[in-house]
Amino acid sequence: MSTPTLDAVRASFREARDTLEAFLSDPAHTEAVARFADAAWATLEGGGLLMSCGNGGSMCDAMHFAEEWTGRFRKDRRALAAVAFSDPSHLTCIANDFGYEEVFAREVEAYGKAGDLLVAISTSGNSPNVLRACEVAKQIGVTTVGLLGKGGGKMRDQVDIPIVVPSATTSDRIQELHIKILHITIEAVERRLFPDNYA
Repeated sequence: MSTPTLDAVRASFREARDTLEAFLSDPAHTEAVARFADAAWATLEGGGLLMSCGNGGSMCDAMHFAEEWTGRFRKDRRALAAVAFSDPSHLTCIANDFGYEEVFAREVEAYGKAGDLLVAISTSGNSPNVLRACEVAKQIGVTTVGLLGKGGGKMRDQVDIPIVVPSATTSDRIQELHIKILHITIEAVERRLFPDNYA
């Protein structure tokens, strides 16, 4: 059976596969994910906080990342310290008082400390409020990881660990790989912290 809908579905799956294959074809990408996992492990091992932020779908990914730590990923284990900057009252308060570019930066300033880690998610790498969060994070000694696309934008050179999705030109394909990176990072950290869960 071949219909316009079926053809479009197949083409989309092939495009998603090609995006993943492009990422895997360069060892630097998987090495960056391993550095992300090592940094997240070091943060949690040292009693630090994992923070995350992004806009739109990237905020959804930031929230998903945080809840996997405080809740459960695959098997039961103790809760781990993570927070996504997504509370509407905080965001609208800060936006109203300081401007939208400051919504994440103020929260980094409030919660972050040296030894913590910020996961900054932007499919363009140029989101002004995410860039500002990274600036503040660097000022107070918070390690920064950027999940990026479209060449990485300004954030590529601003974060400690840039992870840029290659080849994809649309936010949906970029975000699909971002969530894979987040899940794989969580698994890698859990394997070190809770090896019995993977026995």
